[in-house]
Amino acid sequence: MSLDPLAHLALATLVFLATHFVSSTPLRRPLVEAIGEKAYLGAYSLVSFLTIGWMAWAYLRVPFQPLWQVPGVKLWPLVVMPFALVLVSAGVMTRNPSAVGQATALRADEPARGILRVTRHPVMWGIALWAGVHLLARGDAASLVFFGGFLVLALAGTALMDARKADALGEDWKRFAAVTSNVPFTAIVEGRNRLSLAELGAKRIGVGLALYAIVLAAHPWLFGVRAY
Repeated sequence: MSLDPLAHLALATLVFLATHFVSSTPLRRPLVEAIGEKAYLGAYSLVSFLTIGWMAWAYLRVPFQPLWQVPGVKLWPLVVMPFALVLVSAGVMTRNPSAVGQATALRADEPARGILRVTRHPVMWGIALWAGVHLLARGDAASLVFFGGFLVLALAGTALMDARKADALGEDWKRFAAVTSNVPFTAIVEGRNRLSLAELGAKRIGVGLALYAIVLAAHPWLFGVRAY
């Protein structure tokens, strides 16, 4: 018996979340010990790619079932996505102690610079903004499941990563966490850090805005609908 399209999407999303949260559970260590760090990361990347592809395939096959339709909200992604993509581009282009293989950056005199002054998880918050604003703008059942899955991953993932890093890196992580925040701008508002646009850099901002322009132009071809 075949699954209802929405149930199929829900199953794909649950598998996607389950496989991603493995890295933040006690299962990660025995898996790494069994197959090695590089093999684990390779397998993790492959599973991520496959599960995202499964989700996208399932999402496109769910008939539109509106849950809410609020005038004006459909335009919100046009405003939010530049910030989301700058977070992602700056996060990828900045050495981050919370990223895989970059823990040695914790030993720097000033481990939190650039976008890390805003949030220690810029890529995850970029994903959260993308998912959240599209969920609101679309307002249908399939989008609630699809974008909701990414939103849960991004928000829960930051907390789980913090817990794992704190356990693994001890005092070095405490020093980094003391001058940074998970939620964007919290450390700056609390006076534990400061905003530096110079450190963020025109190049990182420019890459994010260029990505925004490309996605905006290619949106009908990539996703079958105009972005505005």
